[in-house]
Amino acid sequence: MLERQAVFPDRRLALYEKHRYSPAIRSGDLLFVSGQVGSREDGTPEPDFERQVQLAFDNLAAVLAAAGCTFADVVDVTTFHTDPEAQFEAIMAVRERAIGAPPYPNWTAVGVTWLAGFDFEIKVIARIPAPR
Repeated sequence: MLERQAVFPDRRLALYEKHRYSPAIRSGDLLFVSGQVGSREDGTPEPDFERQVQLAFDNLAAVLAAAGCTFADVVDVTTFHTDPEAQFEAIMAVRERAIGAPPYPNWTAVGVTWLAGFDFEIKVIARIPAPR
């Protein structure tokens, strides 16, 4: 049986401790990243929607980097949206900058009514690159 190993980025540790969860769990060569939101340094939601999405991707990038991964290692994406139709264009603009060229990871988008004050959340599964 594979042992799970918590992965923490250098910042936002108080947030994870307060809510009692790991930002990511490594199991074998897979990384399961918890949902990341666009919170400012103090943990509050960024009010500007596109900036909130960018911060969520930035926070995700920090968790991926802590495990030795980049967006190129992401194989599965799930996003949660409070108003998918109105938010789609802004999300796609940020996604284009972060995800890059094909082949793209698979992606599931889910409309929700509540995200604890946020309007966007992203979680992923990545394959951890083999050591060189």
